[in-house]
Amino acid sequence: MVARQHVWVPPLMGALPPGRSRKRTRAGAAVVAAGLVLMCGAGCRSIPLSSEDARAAADPVDVLRQAADTLLRTGTSRTRTSMEMATGGTRVTIRGAGVYDYAQRRGRLRVRLPQGAAGTGERRPITELLAPGALFMKNRGAGVPADKWVRVDTAALSDGNLVTGGATDPLAAAEVLRGTRTAREVGEAEVAGTPVRHYQGTADLAQAAGKASKGNRGALRAAAKGFATAEVRFDAYLDDQGRIRKVRHRFSFPGGQHGNTIAVASTTLLYDFGVPVAVRLPRPEDMYAGKIAED
Repeated sequence: MVARQHVWVPPLMGALPPGRSRKRTRAGAAVVAAGLVLMCGAGCRSIPLSSEDARAAADPVDVLRQAADTLLRTGTSRTRTSMEMATGGTRVTIRGAGVYDYAQRRGRLRVRLPQGAAGTGERRPITELLAPGALFMKNRGAGVPADKWVRVDTAALSDGNLVTGGATDPLAAAEVLRGTRTAREVGEAEVAGTPVRHYQGTADLAQAAGKASKGNRGALRAAAKGFATAEVRFDAYLDDQGRIRKVRHRFSFPGGQHGNTIAVASTTLLYDFGVPVAVRLPRPEDMYAGKIAED
């Protein structure tokens, strides 16, 4: 902060101090005015807004639409996911954890289905590899050998793999925010000890698809058509660098028993930015080419 300086300002003309002429007063006033201009010019330009202050003053819609680009510049992170699905009085929660490389648009998750999710005991974790336009799953079950991978085209899924894999691709979760239509800043909060700004709003999946990266464009278009509504409500928590620390989406799509709509709350946590990440996609000989049984 610039220290305040007290300067003598000449009195108005007509109330001159004794022994001083109007000419000298006008000259003094010009000197003082010039000094004030110099003070403001030096002082004002030397106090730029911090990045945090600039974000606070920015339009929340613009801030959220840029969040995916910020992740792309960030590089990598660890992630934890949680997906809650409810229909007809039944609620199921699926959790996952892993890493993601935003530059390469690849990630690796271990997703654990809860006991009773498929009418059986608790399953071993499913390993998932996330790539542009594709989801690879190992230990998928349903007749697939444990050492084989299954590839799914995300653009062919009615939910664009925002739900099918039991976790939302972290980059896709961020790119949903590209379709932000309304948003407001709720206030300040903390996520895992990190100060964040909390935003609430709605996003349009069709609009997000039009602005998404090539790998997620088809998947988001499929979700816009397959969900009960293309409008997605969300809560997003961004740190002082504009990085998503937590985002929670609320989806709904048809498919429950007796025609009930399935309500989904998908939460993605991002942390340890910059962690080393290496995701290798399966070789052709590691892929399963047989028929997948119905769960």
